[in-house]
Amino acid sequence: MRTPKFTLATCGLAVLAAACLVGSIPSSALGQGDPMLGTWVLNLSKSKYDPGPPPQSLTVVRTAAGQGFKTSSTGVGADGKPTAVTYTATYDGKDNPVTGSADYDAVAIKKTGASTLEADRKKGSKTVQTAKYSVSKDGNTMTVTASGTNAKGQKIHNVSVFDKK
Repeated sequence: MRTPKFTLATCGLAVLAAACLVGSIPSSALGQGDPMLGTWVLNLSKSKYDPGPPPQSLTVVRTAAGQGFKTSSTGVGADGKPTAVTYTATYDGKDNPVTGSADYDAVAIKKTGASTLEADRKKGSKTVQTAKYSVSKDGNTMTVTASGTNAKGQKIHNVSVFDKK
């Protein structure tokens, strides 16, 4: 019986084949995560705020944190003042404290699909806004559709489109 010979060429082919196989596996299957994670910059030309005016700028950074994620958003509001909202949450639908928002002080988030989630934004344990988040198939665009009532008591319906940075 002959023993197969392994040469540099055959080992190289094996490594190349393995790399191709790994490259064809979705990143979520490799544990690399959640398509919502990353740095997202508001694209004002694609977004709609009712009632307006929209913020002048907004950047959202979402990073992995334990079984969930941490969200830090910074920007410039419509009034020209700096904004900063932060929270850490999981996808279990339980309330998590929020700092920096006049509209809500807690958020409860549930994953509704591989690249979608829903959030109840709450003020004093009462839901004041609902938001649906969706990341495009190519992973480069996140759309957040929020409706409810803002801190001024106005009904809102905002569609915020973010580009991945």
